[in-house]
Amino acid sequence: MPPSSTLQWLLLVGPAVVILAYFYTVFPHSPDTLYVHPSLATLPKSSPTWSIYPDDFYEGGAYVKFPYGTVRYWLLGPEDGKRVVLIHGLSVPAIIWKDVAPKLAAKGHRVLLYDLYGRGYSDAPQTTYDSNLYTTQLALLLQYVGWCKADVVGVSMGGGIAAAFSAQFPHLVSDKVVLIASAGLMESSDMSRTTKFFSSPLMQLVSSSYPFRLYLRYLAEQNASDDPISKLVRLQSAYLPGYNPAIASSIREGPLRSLAPQFAALGRHSRKTGGSVLVIWGTADRVVPYRYAARVRALIPHAELVTVDGGPHDITISHPDDVSRAVLDFLDR
Repeated sequence: MPPSSTLQWLLLVGPAVVILAYFYTVFPHSPDTLYVHPSLATLPKSSPTWSIYPDDFYEGGAYVKFPYGTVRYWLLGPEDGKRVVLIHGLSVPAIIWKDVAPKLAAKGHRVLLYDLYGRGYSDAPQTTYDSNLYTTQLALLLQYVGWCKADVVGVSMGGGIAAAFSAQFPHLVSDKVVLIASAGLMESSDMSRTTKFFSSPLMQLVSSSYPFRLYLRYLAEQNASDDPISKLVRLQSAYLPGYNPAIASSIREGPLRSLAPQFAALGRHSRKTGGSVLVIWGTADRVVPYRYAARVRALIPHAELVTVDGGPHDITISHPDDVSRAVLDFLDR
């Protein structure tokens, strides 16, 4: 192209590029609106979920609306009791504490339970389910109920959230943290190929489709189980469009892995401030194997360990008396 032609081309195209860049800068795209999937609260009263886990499963229940959706919580026990918050795990909502929370309340503790985003009666925002989402959910909830600080107890993924919360918001933790069969340090090799496959973005696109959820509903109705916890998990998967994406994102980006710095920070702060940490683990845990108890104690050397012989992963369901006794003995010191 001759120089004169090049110059003419630049003179023609240049102003258009400048104008386009100007309008793109001055008038940027509006931010996307957060889409929030509904919770169990929207299912008809004829749904079996209401008989397994109604929203008044515990006393003192209420809803609160936060920027990422509505959250269901419950307050048990005397109002002047020592405050403790219980955090459930990956797939089962606060019903996982059904045989533990009442015992703590009966012994004079003020107990706060709630459903994590994407589970039970809390909404499922269409977002990344990382540690920050869960820790800020709890921080907002504590602020809403008027608690300056509390002891923190977490089971499974809830243990990872408890560690991350204690590291991120140490001023909101009283002086005691309990980690039960805690996730947060898991290796990818301990996750089954099935788990990795179904948590992949491609499979989540498929499983979130309406036809696939109809298939899940069919399976949920055909599979008659005497175990209400397993049935509740299947029903959430089949009827809540935000449940499977929440689980998958938690597995990929959530507080199941890579939290060693947070566990170490918890250990340093706890030792510095005279706090204490209790670790409870079952020897028959096949989800987060018992050997991880040693890894937690390596990062928190002063942590106490209570071993439950033969205890599986869902230890709050299988061994509630052992767990309750250990937690109460620890909190009441």
